[in-house]
Amino acid sequence: MKIDLTETTSSKINQALVSARRAIGTPAIGMVLTLVIVTDEENAYDALKAAGDASREHPSRIIAVIRRASRSPRSRRDARLDAEVRVGSDAGTGETVVLRLHGELANHAQSVVLPLLLPDAPVVVWWPQDAPAEPAKDPLGALAQRRITDAYSAEQPCGELTLRARSYAPGDTDLAWTRVTPWRSMLAAALDQQHAEIVSAMVEGESENPSCELLAMWLADRLEVPVERVESDGPGLTAVRMETGKGVIVLDRPDGSMATLSMPGQPDRAVALKRRETAELLAEELRRLDPDNTYESTVRFGVEKLGAPAAPKPAAPEPAKAAEPADSADSAPAQAATKKAPAKSSAKKAASK
Repeated sequence: MKIDLTETTSSKINQALVSARRAIGTPAIGMVLTLVIVTDEENAYDALKAAGDASREHPSRIIAVIRRASRSPRSRRDARLDAEVRVGSDAGTGETVVLRLHGELANHAQSVVLPLLLPDAPVVVWWPQDAPAEPAKDPLGALAQRRITDAYSAEQPCGELTLRARSYAPGDTDLAWTRVTPWRSMLAAALDQQHAEIVSAMVEGESENPSCELLAMWLADRLEVPVERVESDGPGLTAVRMETGKGVIVLDRPDGSMATLSMPGQPDRAVALKRRETAELLAEELRRLDPDNTYESTVRFGVEKLGAPAAPKPAAPEPAKAAEPADSADSAPAQAATKKAPAKSSAKKAASK
């Protein structure tokens, strides 16, 4: 059931929600949280579809906030609120309210959203793209216990991770981090079976993929070993290799679907490691509303501390000229900058969140 409201108010939207529930015969509210989506018209459909699919696991009131750009100075002065109320099969297992804010009202979205929040229920705010520099200080982000961003949608994903580290507040998380949960679980399980010292590691994946950077930072932070970041054609993360005192542990996923896990002394095994849809990522994040300390430690480790392959040496000088002694900085291979603590062999330090 859909109800369109033009030039409306938050009070009239609440009345429409009550009337819609009664019309379809479900007057009781059985929702567990309020999910606020801050998006634009271009991305609203995909975001609402993902949120609706995630609501089958987490029944919620979904509020989409769409700021409409004004075309003239006069229209920018005119504040107007249009809304669309969806209940029943059109809204997953909860309720959906699509808010379109015009004019000056677009700068005060929190005043419209606040009366629509479910009473005594957690609030989660999700920015599918164009997240604010400091989500916790954003007027809408300040209403939430959990704030979800996505560095993958940024123009410079690795720079976005640096920004997330500087502005981190308890409750912040990013879908780029959620994407590596199966990888972290698989690697932690592999280390539980190999009681050997980890010497170094390598993470291979697409260029400018924030999930690859986060996985590499997680390994470097938890294992305290050099981690090299290697670029590949993808899709996404393609391989992780860890050098141990007993051999090499390899988790290789060349096709984005099935991976092969190789460990010393054991036969290779095929594991499902499918790239997940946004709805699955969102549903995972809605399962926990407490601060993610592992994400905080990882994102603050810093992309700049990851290692890169050694640069090729310059060509040898011509025979006619006397060869100058090579500079020590050029002759030494590039090493990954990591913490200077000794390498850890305990698999428990690699535990996932």
